Amino acid sequence: MVNEDALFWSRILTETTLSFHIIYATIGVGVPLMIMIAQWIGIKKNDEHYILLARRWTRGFVITVAVGVVTGTAIGLQLSLLWPNFMELAGNVIALPLFMETFAFFFEAIFLGIYLYTWDKFEDQRKHLLLLIPVAIGAAFSAVFITMVNAFMNAPQGFDIVNGELINVNPIIAMFNPAMPTKVAHVVVTAFMTAAFLLASIAAFRLLKGSNHVYHKKALFLTMKLGLIFSIATAVIGDFSGKYLAEYQPEKLAAAEWHFESEENAPLILYGVLDNGEVKYAIKVPFALSVLAHNDPTAEVIGLDQFPEDEIPPLYIHYLFDIMVTIGMWMVLLSFVYWIGMKRGWPIVHSRWFRWLIVLGGPLSIIAIEAGWWLAEVGRQPWVLRGLMRTADAATSSNHVDLMLMLFAGLYIILGIGTIVVLSRMFRRNPVEKELDDLENEKGGVRT
Repeated sequence: MVNEDALFWSRILTETTLSFHIIYATIGVGVPLMIMIAQWIGIKKNDEHYILLARRWTRGFVITVAVGVVTGTAIGLQLSLLWPNFMELAGNVIALPLFMETFAFFFEAIFLGIYLYTWDKFEDQRKHLLLLIPVAIGAAFSAVFITMVNAFMNAPQGFDIVNGELINVNPIIAMFNPAMPTKVAHVVVTAFMTAAFLLASIAAFRLLKGSNHVYHKKALFLTMKLGLIFSIATAVIGDFSGKYLAEYQPEKLAAAEWHFESEENAPLILYGVLDNGEVKYAIKVPFALSVLAHNDPTAEVIGLDQFPEDEIPPLYIHYLFDIMVTIGMWMVLLSFVYWIGMKRGWPIVHSRWFRWLIVLGGPLSIIAIEAGWWLAEVGRQPWVLRGLMRTADAATSSNHVDLMLMLFAGLYIILGIGTIVVLSRMFRRNPVEKELDDLENEKGGVRT
């Protein structure tokens, strides 16, 4: 018998943990690539500013990695404690990528430590840069392997259940399920995009606060250019994701689009509200849902009328889809205007209000990541393993999950505040101007 209270609090606690962890996980995946690109440009151009960019970003990155380890451990603990029935089945099938994710993190952490320790140990900076490659690879593959587990939850395969017994287990087939390509690509690329826009927002903020140093201008130009590249890539992969849903999870696509009846020439519904089952105040883009689902404006798109009521995801995921897509398109537009403006010398991109829009882009990118993950998880409901195990059947029956929620929420508040305090103090006490002066003095001392 399902313990409704335990189920409710288990879902709230898991949502809280994932929502907090995804911030640090995204930074952990995206920032190493930004560091590597900045250091490579610095070496190639013999530019101290880009080298210092890599150095300062690395210091901040280490703090977020430390917090990410704590929250990642909490997720592993909660999977076993809150969802024991799910782990009993999934642990026998999909344990390999869970192990590989841990291995990838250790791989990243080992080389990150060596990279930090050897900043001034190499005369040839290119050798030092080589140490960063395994850090970036390890960070990216951590995301790849853990997303494989999430993809498996959406498209479980690689095993058979006969008379209640698990047989014919094949972890490789489980890992490379139909959901894997689009999910992995979307997670990794959005992490790169978000990291770029977060770092851009910091650079824009420093410029707004009166530090008109060329260091911040170079940081802003580099990160906005990278943000443009990865935001366009995100939109392309999002299109592929829509086609995956149309074929393998049509109920999720239909719920996200408020597509209630199967029809050809299906329009895409943006925004709006539901009033007694009727969509009001929405923007309807003709044929767009048919194009998104099948690349054919006349194609039929399956509606919610084809599914039992108890298998339809919560319809509020439509708002999550709107948030994710709107922010994504806005960031493409903002970064494109900035790039064109810098190329053509438009004064608008140097204005205070435009830089405030860039500052806002960092938090907005995080909100888009959160909305995307909520859409992915809530859109799979009522299943924890689609078509095989309902969320209600996977949950613990413990009566103490509410206490766990309070304890973990307190931990996340402490970690969140601590991260902000430590990072702000670290960079406030070591401003860019001071570090560049110190570097100049060191070089002068060497020359003397």
